[in-house]
Order: sequence, then structure tokens, then C-alpha cells
Amino acid sequence: MNVTVDQLDALQELINIGVGRAASLLNEMVDSHIRLEIPFVKVLTATQAYQELANRFHDASLSSVKLNFTGSFYGTAGLIFPTESASTLVAVLTGEEAGSADLDAVKIGTLSEIGNIVINGVMGSISNVLKQHMNYTIPVYLEDKIDNLLLSDNANNTTKILLAQARFAIEQLELIGDIILIFEVGTFDALIKAINKELAV
Repeated sequence: MNVTVDQLDALQELINIGVGRAASLLNEMVDSHIRLEIPFVKVLTATQAYQELANRFHDASLSSVKLNFTGSFYGTAGLIFPTESASTLVAVLTGEEAGSADLDAVKIGTLSEIGNIVINGVMGSISNVLKQHMNYTIPVYLEDKIDNLLLSDNANNTTKILLAQARFAIEQLELIGDIILIFEVGTFDALIKAINKELAV
């Protein structure tokens, strides 16, 4: 199913609503003002998504928080960002010095919580606006290269991947991460149909 400009705009708006809610929650947790923005959203095949992310990250070690969702739509949602940026983000949020041993100890828990808030914000937005029910698993934290993070989902070229770049702005510090939503093709079509129904209202 090809995605029209209106459908893509609707997807971007749903994600923007979700990250806006996530930013509000994160702001309540920390002293720093956090702004989350979505410069672009793309719908890609698994191969296209892999090529785009591989070109951007090359052989870099990445931090990822992923969870599975089921219900009206099913698949995997993940927040991926370079490990160095992840460490900087955690340092800002926790007050720990970058590079300290204590930082490593709190990094996994902090990133899992950030990922959980952002992903649930986005999925909750999709679920609420489109009036569709979804269930989520507990988020899992991983550090690996993009080959293993993306392809471990058994994604193939019938899998549609919704790739949204999320830009984190924290005071004067700007960090970039990617929100990756993976839908099996049947449920991606169901998502587009739900969006069409909402656009027609």
C-alpha cells in the first residue's frame, strides 16, 4: 500500500502529539527543559530503513530501547540513538558526570525509562486518536550495531517500517535519536485504513 502525502502528514501529527506528551512527562522528572521535535517521518521497507540507518551510524555502537505491541496493530517500537549521545543524555538527566562508573550503573535504567515514556507516548497517541486498542510488553534495553538491532526483528521487505527522527533539545545541548516503529504489512495497512477513516471524519 502506497502512502499519500495526507496520510504521511497524519502519521507525523500522531507522532508529534505523542512526543509532546513524552516531553511533558520528562520535564516533570528533571530540572532541565526538554523539547522533543520530529523533523521528518518516512515509510520504508526493512532494506531501505537498514540502508538509511547504516549510512548514518556506520559501525557505531548504538543504544536501543524496544518493546513489542499487539492489538489492532502489532509489531515492534524502538527508540535508537548513538551510545555516546545516550550517555550524554543520561548525564544531563541524572546529574552524573559523563564517563563516570556511576553513570554506567544508572544508564540502562534511565534510558529504559526514557524509551518507555517516548514510545508509550507515541503508541498511546496512535491508539487514542485512531480509537484502536493496543497492548505493550515491558521495554528491553540493548546495545549493539544497527545490523543486529534492526534485523533481529526478523523484518523482511514485506515489513513496513515507520521511521521518525526525533530531535532532543535539552537547554543548549542537542541530541539526535531515531524512533523506529515496525509494522508487519497486514497491520500497517490496518493503520493506514484507520487513518483514512479519521481523515474522513
